[in-house]
Amino acid sequence: MGRTRTNSSTAEDLLIDVDRSAGEPLHRQIAASIRGSIRAGRLRLGTSLPPTRTIAADLGVSRGVVVEAYQQLVAEGYLTSRAGGYTQVAVDPVPPSASRRGGDRPAAGIDFGYGRTDVSSFPRAAWLRSVRAILTTTPNERFAYLDGRGVPELHTALSDYLNRVRGTSARPENVVICSGYGQGIALILQVLAARGARRVAVEDPSADDDARLVAASVGLDVIGVPVGPDGILVEKLEQTDADAVVLTPSHQWPTGGVLSASARARVIGWAQRRGAVVIEDDYDAEYRYDRSPVGAMQGLAPATVVYCGTASKTLAPGLRLGWLLAPSHLVDDITAAKVRADRGSPVIDQLTFADFLTRGEFDRHLRRMRPVYRRRRDALLAALRARLPELEPVGVAAGQHVVTWLPHDLDEAPVVAAAARRGLVVQGVSRYRLSPTGPGGLLFGYATLTERAIADGVEALADAVTEVRASSQLTDITNPVAG
Repeated sequence: MGRTRTNSSTAEDLLIDVDRSAGEPLHRQIAASIRGSIRAGRLRLGTSLPPTRTIAADLGVSRGVVVEAYQQLVAEGYLTSRAGGYTQVAVDPVPPSASRRGGDRPAAGIDFGYGRTDVSSFPRAAWLRSVRAILTTTPNERFAYLDGRGVPELHTALSDYLNRVRGTSARPENVVICSGYGQGIALILQVLAARGARRVAVEDPSADDDARLVAASVGLDVIGVPVGPDGILVEKLEQTDADAVVLTPSHQWPTGGVLSASARARVIGWAQRRGAVVIEDDYDAEYRYDRSPVGAMQGLAPATVVYCGTASKTLAPGLRLGWLLAPSHLVDDITAAKVRADRGSPVIDQLTFADFLTRGEFDRHLRRMRPVYRRRRDALLAALRARLPELEPVGVAAGQHVVTWLPHDLDEAPVVAAAARRGLVVQGVSRYRLSPTGPGGLLFGYATLTERAIADGVEALADAVTEVRASSQLTDITNPVAG
């Protein structure tokens, strides 16, 4: 008998929402929400639902209302009641995932690509409550043309959140709302180029295609600065004549290094001496598993650092919500560039996120997701230890990805190709390098994969490594090098 899944513990986790003004009985609304989650596959066969008392307390309704909803779904066959009062999902309309085992061979179609977050866990019910709240209470004038920086409510909510959680020195008047990091970095580099900047430094390796592409389009030269175990090598940065540097100091992408306090101070000192700007990409700071959160650099030098944040890795990239904390001398120019680009980000989305932040829903969502991502991270590390112990993981304490360095007898390209022949997508670190040399490595994004899919993916990779080594040995035999 399979182990029971415990998928949700609150009405919010079940995406239940009730509207007392809708004219539909509350028990029917509750039943419809649960039924929809089962049909969509969010609640799988065997999942235990929370007790009726818990749901009633969360929704502010009588227990009898929830009991009636459960009974209706039992009668329809969606739920089953077991001895001891347990109520479980009785059907599984979603076809089995391709990541489940079908024999001894790992299943195909497993993608360790980075850049996705688990959008199936988007807090729909809480977001809907915020949408309803702002549509009900927002003054009419908020829906007219506004300042290109965005709505004041979100400026205040973000400043309070970032100062509390990320250790920034944010003021509402320095916040500019943008459409994700891509637009944010474009606005910054456009402004810097217009002010006379000529060169921008980026970490090497780095996934900042946005910065490199924009830099080229506005006439900025790009300088790659090598990365060490703890992030950018400051002594190499100090040798450049860059007018700006783009950093991921709290979790270097992709190697996972954390820039030390002394290195941060040196970067800021370098920037202040040169009159340069530090652009801080704080892309996944909310996910920390094995260490305390590392504060943002912006809090050390708000007049030198432009802080970039986004909801893409925490809520969903499709929201296209990003924010900049800009030094006072750059705010007006960045705002003008934003107005030229699109006249401002959607007001309803901004107001919804402001309400979502203010009511603590963002914090609650992050508390729910951290253990989910940690379990997936742990499953990946366990599988690598068991099947590919020679791969050296780095950057494991945070984020949604892990990098493993390859041993000297393995090259990236053959391993990636052999994995692809098994239906496995895994990326090499070399594709993110500006310089042609550097150690070989593999990048594992795990945010959207189940623990079983992760194990199957590593199994497929182990087979790929075996194939590559066997091929290499055969080549050595058939084409011996003369001594």
